[in-house]
Amino acid sequence: MPEEPCQCPDCQRFYREHDRLIRECPTLRQQQEVNWAALQSFRTLCGRVLEDLQKHNNQKNLITKTDDLSTGPVVERSSNSLNQVITDLENINAHLFSIEALMERIFDVKVPEEIESKFKEMAGELAPDPLNADRLRLNRLLHQTPDLPDRN
Repeated sequence: MPEEPCQCPDCQRFYREHDRLIRECPTLRQQQEVNWAALQSFRTLCGRVLEDLQKHNNQKNLITKTDDLSTGPVVERSSNSLNQVITDLENINAHLFSIEALMERIFDVKVPEEIESKFKEMAGELAPDPLNADRLRLNRLLHQTPDLPDRN
């Protein structure tokens, strides 16, 4: 028996986003482009935050080294926490570079227009328009909303 999809708000948001991306980018080429753009925006933002934290951390370390008497356990804990975040972001960036190298291979694939049409057809089946009248009627039937009486 198949497991029901999770209904928590985070999963519901994911399902909506998943379906939206399929509807709005229903071809192989569009999926390649949107995924590349998402990866690049992730790298850009993560890299910029990392640079800023490293700069802030270096400045803080210079100030701390010149005034060792003012440092205490709280400052040390805070510094360790920031160093851990910087390490984690460096790891994320390294993984993003690896993903980028793999994704470059995806762009080597080109498919004929007939196959792109198949992508569009499957996209319509996988993520139909949520505002489509038939879909809205079906949703009302499934959820027995007050505007549609029970059929008991």
